[in-house]
Amino acid sequence: MIGFPTGATTSAVKLFEAQDAAENGAAELDIVINLGLLKMGKVDEFHREIAEIRESTGLVLKAILEMSLLTEAEKRLAAELCMDAGVEFLKTSTGWVGGATVADVRLLKQLTQDRVGIKASGGIRTIDQALELVIAGATRLGTSQGVSLLRQRDNLGKEE
Repeated sequence: MIGFPTGATTSAVKLFEAQDAAENGAAELDIVINLGLLKMGKVDEFHREIAEIRESTGLVLKAILEMSLLTEAEKRLAAELCMDAGVEFLKTSTGWVGGATVADVRLLKQLTQDRVGIKASGGIRTIDQALELVIAGATRLGTSQGVSLLRQRDNLGKEE
């Protein structure tokens, strides 16, 4: 996880973290976007930060958008900038602030038009939530409740 938890570290620090992770065997990187740059309209810096990590590491990148902290316009802008910078996934949340919602996954599905994957993450505790997110367009789920979700799945349709 690069820039965890707030994404507010400098671009140089994030680049170092990413290169260090790559040198130590990481196959994928989750990058917390810099909300400050986005909200201040510094889109060139925002884009450059992600693109440099992409170019430097060549790894699969998942940009964590922290959807609950963004306006509708910011969600759209962040998604476009991240895709243009070369990410393979857009991720809804770190799980520290808000979590995945069906509405946000649907929006990302509409915006991405299947160009990148969508990772719904944060607050996924039930099999019903998980299924709703997948139906809405999530291609991956991020949850600390994996074992519980599998147990819930195994009990679907069984009488208690």
